[in-house]
Amino acid sequence: MSVLTSPRGKVEVVHCRRTESQDIYCIKNLMRKFTQKLFGSLNVIYLLEKANLAITLHNDQEEIMAQATFLDYPNWNVTPQDDWVSVFQELDSEIPCTPLNTLFMHLFVAVDEYSVGCCKEIIRTVFKAVPDLHFIFLIVPSYMSLGSTLITVFNQVGNIPSLTYDEDFAVHICHRHSHYPQLHIRKARVEDHDDLMPIFLHHDTILRETYGEYFLAELIEAQDEENHAVVCEVEGVAVGFMSVCSRVNMQLLHECFDLGPFHGLCTPHPDDILEPPQELSIQGSSDTELRSSSQESRKTVQEPQEAVSPEAGESVQRKSTEEAEMEDALSPVQSGNTSEAEDTEKLSQKYSVDYTNYCVSNMSSASIPLSEDTSTFRPIYRGGSTAFCIQLFCIDEKQEARSLDFMNFVFSLFPKKDFCIISLPHLTPEFVLIQNFVKVVPFNNCTLDQDLYVFHRAGLLKTIKIRLATLSDTPGVENLVSTLMLHKSILEDLQQYNEARRDPDGTPLQAFVAEVAEQVVGIAVIRNEMDIEYIRSHYNIEDFIYFSHHQREEHGHLYHFALNPIFRHYTKFFLKEILRLGYKSCLYYPVYPQAREGKFQSSSAHSLTSALHYLVPVRPRRQIVYPLEKLGINAPSKEVSKDALSYALNHTNRKLTLEPKITINAKIVVVGASSVGISFLETLVFCSHLKFSNLTLISTHGLPGKQLLGTDQRKFLASDHCYNDKDHALMSLCSWVNVVVGKMTAIDRAAKQVIVSGEELVLYDHLILCTGLQYQVPCPTGADISQHPTNREVPNCSLRRYTGPVPCNHFTLNDEEDCLKALTWIRNNSITAEGNVIVYGNTIDTYTTVETLLNLGVRGSYIHMVQLPPTSILTCINNYTVEGAVEDALRAAGVTIYRDAVLAQWNDGLNPDPIHSASFTTPTKPFQLPCSMFFSFCEKNVDYETFKAFNDACLVYDGRLVIDTNFHTNDIAIRAAGSLTKFSNRYYSNEWTHRNFNSKEIGFQLAAAMLNLFDPTLEPVTEPPADLDRLIPMYKGAKIKGGILPGAYHYLHISKPAIPSPLEVQMAQSDFGSDIVTGNVKNGTYFRIHINKYRMVETITCLSKVPFPASNYIRLFGQHEQVLNNLCARYEDGLVPDLYSYFTEPWCMALFHDRFIDLRKELRQILSSKEEENLPSMEELARQIEDEEINLPEKPRSYLKRVFQDTIYRPLVERSILDYLRYNHYHLPMYAWPGII
Repeated sequence: MSVLTSPRGKVEVVHCRRTESQDIYCIKNLMRKFTQKLFGSLNVIYLLEKANLAITLHNDQEEIMAQATFLDYPNWNVTPQDDWVSVFQELDSEIPCTPLNTLFMHLFVAVDEYSVGCCKEIIRTVFKAVPDLHFIFLIVPSYMSLGSTLITVFNQVGNIPSLTYDEDFAVHICHRHSHYPQLHIRKARVEDHDDLMPIFLHHDTILRETYGEYFLAELIEAQDEENHAVVCEVEGVAVGFMSVCSRVNMQLLHECFDLGPFHGLCTPHPDDILEPPQELSIQGSSDTELRSSSQESRKTVQEPQEAVSPEAGESVQRKSTEEAEMEDALSPVQSGNTSEAEDTEKLSQKYSVDYTNYCVSNMSSASIPLSEDTSTFRPIYRGGSTAFCIQLFCIDEKQEARSLDFMNFVFSLFPKKDFCIISLPHLTPEFVLIQNFVKVVPFNNCTLDQDLYVFHRAGLLKTIKIRLATLSDTPGVENLVSTLMLHKSILEDLQQYNEARRDPDGTPLQAFVAEVAEQVVGIAVIRNEMDIEYIRSHYNIEDFIYFSHHQREEHGHLYHFALNPIFRHYTKFFLKEILRLGYKSCLYYPVYPQAREGKFQSSSAHSLTSALHYLVPVRPRRQIVYPLEKLGINAPSKEVSKDALSYALNHTNRKLTLEPKITINAKIVVVGASSVGISFLETLVFCSHLKFSNLTLISTHGLPGKQLLGTDQRKFLASDHCYNDKDHALMSLCSWVNVVVGKMTAIDRAAKQVIVSGEELVLYDHLILCTGLQYQVPCPTGADISQHPTNREVPNCSLRRYTGPVPCNHFTLNDEEDCLKALTWIRNNSITAEGNVIVYGNTIDTYTTVETLLNLGVRGSYIHMVQLPPTSILTCINNYTVEGAVEDALRAAGVTIYRDAVLAQWNDGLNPDPIHSASFTTPTKPFQLPCSMFFSFCEKNVDYETFKAFNDACLVYDGRLVIDTNFHTNDIAIRAAGSLTKFSNRYYSNEWTHRNFNSKEIGFQLAAAMLNLFDPTLEPVTEPPADLDRLIPMYKGAKIKGGILPGAYHYLHISKPAIPSPLEVQMAQSDFGSDIVTGNVKNGTYFRIHINKYRMVETITCLSKVPFPASNYIRLFGQHEQVLNNLCARYEDGLVPDLYSYFTEPWCMALFHDRFIDLRKELRQILSSKEEENLPSMEELARQIEDEEINLPEKPRSYLKRVFQDTIYRPLVERSILDYLRYNHYHLPMYAWPGII
């Protein structure tokens, strides 16, 4: 915030922010003829799309006061964008401009009255936002003066000719030191005390309270060879302080942190022990990152699929805590470091090889069991320490962006030290100084509540140069990537580039190297993105770019990226230079799912890149399932509709190269890989402006989506249609989330620890419990059937827990891993040929399991379906028509159904392992069945060990884990969601739980509640009124279940969230609405739609012998029947004989489109806004009619229709719909609009 005063004395408070698309209209209004003469005729949208940095200045009323746009190459086409450096250095040899320290102003507009103040404020903001920046150039026609505004900040340095015009252009320059100079650093003096104390006390008073009033003066006086205190000053006033010390507890650091990539911060010594004894080594684990996991002694650790450098181990993302685009200073121009060239050569040679294995990891996220002995190995370093530490640091907020100015000076105080380290409490917000440091991975047994950050002396070098690779770079690249798993692929691509500049198939290929002191420290390989139509149609890249403003050849595909970690804070600069030198505007990097059997990256994947965490993950788009044969030539192109291998897409563009991310270091631990937990993690991961560096998932079997059963294998369990294997591949959560494979057995709330599998500890700041409910092993009643007991005579054991040994042929199926075990047992024990199978339970999973068994070849006569006594009149399918068809199919297959049966004994009460027979009681007489496999689907419940963990931690549990409306348990640091939970009794809503709602929506809402703690861009949450605080939240997402039922019926049921009640009871209600039913269950063509009293689709039930596009039908939920082409009227007229066929007609494809909901919102906004001066909005008009505020001579519907037709609303609605169809034509080519017919 700044205050501007106009020449006439008017005052405006202004704020700076990044330019947004909605600013374009105001920017155009501020453009004058003089602006066009100065900068040329500009397409503002196109310019903003290609800009590296665009700044808008606005006042308190959100009125645009000024705007400026900056790019990394000159305007007016005075030089090629990839070759401007030499031209500008010839203008003035004393101006050492480089791509790292230079930007070009391409546009400036401002309100005339405040233009000078706005210009200076924007320039200052740019220098503050980009610490590496030292020069801003402005190029204008030589005959033009800069005007009274720009001339206040720019000075002319010469003229250069244009490549396209017959005139010269004047080059003007703006220097950093005139607006936001580098700080002067010097040794601290005692007299600095009075300047510094207000800065310290502004943050906290703990130091003064602990060490006394004059602790800072005493610290300054205590300086010696090992302890130094330095300050930065502005105009003779100290504005920042740093205390450094060369005494470092190396033993503690070696015990707690994996410092292998930094050689333990010690000088190499011949007696160093860097590897475990040979007998303890892990076969196949050649990559050093395998040792660096913070969870490595856990039974199984899933590492991030993209693991950059060693810190990739602890957290999925292990995205390093620096953001290279924002923080780095000390350009050779102003630093006064005369020996930089010598240091460059010395340092880069010394460290170029030692740390190359730290650049890129090529590990997949496959589960890697680690030897316990190996995991406890710690390298022993016998050399001297090469590190000093920062003990105390503070700086005035106004100068914080120049924090790195300290580093050059403090390294000069310790000429024999190469590393600077700092430790911080991990909840400390990431401040500017450490954004260039590398966060070190702690070992799993680290007890320090601190994060360790490391900075290398060579990180101060500014002579890094990015250029196209040449043949002579090959030895340097070989040296750089020699330790990487896929180094052969990188070298082959480099050779192909040097030989042909393109692939054998003609795809253009480019290779770039990063060079310091004539030594290669980085390599990147890109190709033209040849599949951009597929990317646009399958991923939401238009969240980040305006697609139409990017040429096809401007889309690049990143294949390889490796950078020496010493220079890792230059990653974004490297990416920015790739875009400039390669004439690209966008880069894409795919992460393919791991191979089923693979320990490392699948063959279809590229070499992994240490740049992944500087890219943004792109959300996949939901796809329409097209009836291609019916559409014929009106079907989408093959590039759009093809079924390609799924992958997660990551992206960057020119606008993002100088865009910062906010790093969240809070340890967020999610327990349970349920749909709720996955939805929660998905929401956090796809917050592109946030970087969650400590996301951890604790799950019994790791992340789902491993495609264990194959795509063609029938599923044992019904689906809630929240996620499938393809969805998991499109998200690639393994790239961002650290996965601990194990079971939560205890929670230590005081220490904020989760105990996994009884022994391993996982620390948390926020614990999210989403374990859900699981099928449990049933507890036999123990009744002796020889005494012929009935159900009435045996004790109720439904609430008792089975404590005996679980038989090897007993299966409770809760996830795909359990299903795979069952499938393996069936195949290995000849169950399909002989062997009786008992399926025990009442849930829909019993039906899907029976169908799977029949599909596998198990004879129906060997399958016994035993159903428990019902606890209510509500059945799992809740539709007698469907249930009747399924039971007919079971009888036809020879499956025997036993009703109202209760398990009495296994093996007549003898040793139950394995089960040979099972006895049951009924209301009449008991029976016994032979058994080779026993599937149990009794009512789901909370796992006992999970319950015990809750109970021992004193979390309130009342049949379920008790939460409030904000997902909080009785511990503010622990939240819970999903079927595991219930609302507190104070809400008087025991019938409503999360189980009534869509799991994916619950996870999203849970993440939204958490984001309020972390995201500074969100508005502060206001506390609800006291009376509303007692209302539970109601979610609107559809509740879905589906699967394949006996008889090979494909089943889908979609309904609104509700308290379950029998269908007959619902239909008897006076406000039920109407049913639309076509087909019949016998033929497998049953399709039922329930339209409620508001004429909205409320329930959909499908039962078909052939597969149908379930994802399409899910989109019908909540639509008005008139949107479905007047469905009710057509049905009543007999025009809809088959709903399956009806919803494959071309007209309805838009309903299934992922952006149709956006169109509905846009149309609603048009109708609710006042578009004509003398007429209220359509929404307001409808309200007035409803409230009888106006008298109508005609029916309300006719009146509203006439007003709509006769006013501006109709053309606005039509234009919006046509724009929607044009913009999404690649998905919806079956629609015609004016101009194409």
